[in-house]
Amino acid sequence: QVQLVESGGGLVQPGGSLRLSCAASGSIGSIGVMGWYRQAPGKERELVATITYYATTNYADSVKGRFTISRDNAKNAVYLQMNSLKPEDTAVYYCNAFVRAYSASDYFPAWGQGTQLTVSS
Repeated sequence: QVQLVESGGGLVQPGGSLRLSCAASGSIGSIGVMGWYRQAPGKERELVATITYYATTNYADSVKGRFTISRDNAKNAVYLQMNSLKPEDTAVYYCNAFVRAYSASDYFPAWGQGTQLTVSS
């Protein structure tokens, strides 16, 4: 069984910064793409950023230039540095990873429980 645990959410003023962390644990053989998604009240979950094992990144247009995704393969961890935060960034942020368990051949998507980010003065 694989678990993703996020941390780092909270309340931030507009223009502020925050860093989210997510660590995977369990019977992990390897991890492929990792990413962050978010869901605001009344809206569908949307992609924020993804990163491949070799650190190729992809960002939603709404966060380009403000957010930076990174990962530590040795720690099975992914991070999201968020700068110049705006009220519209307020959402529950979810960590995602495509994981291959030990003795398995296929990757499956795993999700964290979510962490709340509120951007407000």
